[in-house]
Amino acid sequence: MEQPWFQPLVWMDYRLAVLFTVILPLILLIWSLTQNADSIQRLLMIYWRVSSLLAITVYLMIGALPLSFVSAFVARFLIPLSLWFWVDLNEDLDDRPQSPLKLVFTSWRWAISIYMAIGTLIQIPFLGCAFSSQSALLNNASCRVWLDPPWGFKEILHPNGDPGLLGFWGLVGLVIYVVCFAYFVLIRLGKQGRSATGQ
Repeated sequence: MEQPWFQPLVWMDYRLAVLFTVILPLILLIWSLTQNADSIQRLLMIYWRVSSLLAITVYLMIGALPLSFVSAFVARFLIPLSLWFWVDLNEDLDDRPQSPLKLVFTSWRWAISIYMAIGTLIQIPFLGCAFSSQSALLNNASCRVWLDPPWGFKEILHPNGDPGLLGFWGLVGLVIYVVCFAYFVLIRLGKQGRSATGQ
């Protein structure tokens, strides 16, 4: 199967995702813990809960489940939203004195928001992959190219794992995620509004 011209860009996207969505926020979380930066810690904990959809998406893609293209799109949309949604945390961050942590965190927040916004737009043409059968997905080079990096991840972390079983656990994770998200939207959001602390 001839590879699409944008295959290198897909791999670059996954490498950037590892940097922006895993390595940098992990460093920032550890840094904020050492500095007792409560508002940054809270925002990063919210970020990790929301961005877990990206990890779920990787497992769905390992299983070559078409639904993974929807979860990838939604994750890219929700992550920037989760970083800017909270009025109280935004005010706390504005009131924090200037420091290297605040500068790096603010730079990361803008960078990941721009990166996710661009990624969301790029994902739009590939949403059609979500409405095809698994066999059609695997036979479509433009869709299948998005599965290659998750398969590479599988070979590193789960070399003997069954892709179907890993995809099943991705589905289980997705169900739990949707239930938690529905609880937040339907119950908690009405009670606390845009306050992360509920005060």
